[in-house]
Amino acid sequence: MTSIGKTIKDIIIPHRKGNIRLNPEFVVIDDAHIQGFLLGTDYQRLYGIDIYNRKTRHITIELLNEFREGKFSTTITSKQKLRLLKILRKNRPAFAIGDKPLGKIRGHDIEIYLHVERPYPPMLGRPPYPAGLETREEIEKHINELLDMDVIRKIGYNEIVEITTPVLTTWNDGKSRLCGDFRALNNYTKADRYPIPRIPHALDKLAKAKYISKMDCMKGFHQNGVKPKSMKLLRIICHMGIFEYTRMPFGIKNAPAHFQRMMDTIFQEEILGSWMVLYIDDIIIYSGTWEDHVQYIDTLLSKLTPINLEISVKKCNYCQQELLALGPKFSGLSLAIEHNKVAELILKPVPKNMKDMQSFLGFSSYYRNHIRVFPT
Repeated sequence: MTSIGKTIKDIIIPHRKGNIRLNPEFVVIDDAHIQGFLLGTDYQRLYGIDIYNRKTRHITIELLNEFREGKFSTTITSKQKLRLLKILRKNRPAFAIGDKPLGKIRGHDIEIYLHVERPYPPMLGRPPYPAGLETREEIEKHINELLDMDVIRKIGYNEIVEITTPVLTTWNDGKSRLCGDFRALNNYTKADRYPIPRIPHALDKLAKAKYISKMDCMKGFHQNGVKPKSMKLLRIICHMGIFEYTRMPFGIKNAPAHFQRMMDTIFQEEILGSWMVLYIDDIIIYSGTWEDHVQYIDTLLSKLTPINLEISVKKCNYCQQELLALGPKFSGLSLAIEHNKVAELILKPVPKNMKDMQSFLGFSSYYRNHIRVFPT
């Protein structure tokens, strides 16, 4: 058999959970007496296919990847998606997948310096906050998760404890989150003045981008270690006892600055190469061509594995023309406010007191560049 050329055709495969659209590349064979077409195993693995005989399933060809939770642009072809997936698989250690232990970044442990020395002020050694039954159950769940991830350890009975921070549980959309109330510790912590990028300035770089990808570090701060002599400052207290953070917690004063410095140091060449934007634990890759974009993704991922920094699979967006990140929705042509935020701004009630007014001005000022007549 001889090939007389290639062609790309759209195929729609009906499925009870939604039709699957493919646009594979076919090789046309001269004088081939075939009723239909042959679909290669690369595309079968890409989409995951069950092969049945008349009564029972004969074989299952599993998905090519563990990356299906990520969001892939609907504008890229199946061939482009397949190439991207092969790059992701090649760099699989850079992702937090399955039961893999949470990564711990090498060589960038945080150190905390206080304005005060022993004996520490009483505000740094507080008792646990009162908590109801539901809150205690949530605290127990989160504490056990942190222990399993090796983010905290329980303090032994013979260890001297001078600083304790009570924990809080916050709720959003029916889900709870545990954090230490580090306000007292932060008041006595020497500030790290490393600058955090201004979001508008960061997004200005995307003005001519045709392809945009966004990746998020998996529990970013918890992948950062803590210097041994600073761990004693990061002890939390609750009804379960006293625990010590062995990795950087959320809520401490210098965590964002420390993480930003670390990322800027690791990816200094990429930032200077004008194809990457870093905002704390958010990574944005942008380019004008497809070839450059997949190469940039490969370069990024290959630098993560040696330092043991892991990416969250489900928070990845690949090769988008328009993307919601760092607050606004942006593309290579425009920068806009997310529709939900527009509605929230319009529906905000008229301020009734000074506190309401401060809240309204703080919220609306963030979007001042999108409001035609905004008072200054």
